[in-house]
Amino acid sequence: MRAIFLMIKTEPGEAYDVANRIAELELASEVYSIAGNYDLLVKCYVESDDDVGHFVTRLIKQCSGIRDTNTIITHRAF
Repeated sequence: MRAIFLMIKTEPGEAYDVANRIAELELASEVYSIAGNYDLLVKCYVESDDDVGHFVTRLIKQCSGIRDTNTIITHRAF
């Protein structure tokens, strides 16, 4: 498995609701509210051979209130 991080920009006022929906779906290991250009930082684990794009698209489709995402794909943990 490998970790990916999603930075999520939500619709105004929707950050906590989106975070709760993501947590309820149990697709994420951790969900953080953050300050800056994005509202949430989400850590997920995907199988090495899984398509990250499909994983992110599935998450977005299941959680209304997401305006934009930035996906960070990891290579190695130290």
